Amino acid sequence: MYEEVSQLLKEAKPLYLARKRRNNQIKTVLAMLVCIIGIGSFYPRDIDYSFYANYAQDNWYVSETNTSVIENMGLPTDEYGLLMVG
Repeated sequence: MYEEVSQLLKEAKPLYLARKRRNNQIKTVLAMLVCIIGIGSFYPRDIDYSFYANYAQDNWYVSETNTSVIENMGLPTDEYGLLMVG
């Protein structure tokens, strides 16, 4: 009986080690992909400059009018032109 068990272990050992090696390789590849995607998410993309162009066209200068920028936005302000809280 012990010979049968040892014979089965001898047969199964290479298969077990091959499966273990394959699973470790799959885990390694997946971990590398996750790291590459994570690092790639920090890579700068094309910037939409239309926002900055529209922002540059807005003329919000305090010197043009006697109102503050906050008041021009339609928010409640106090007598100093600061945002009113409460």
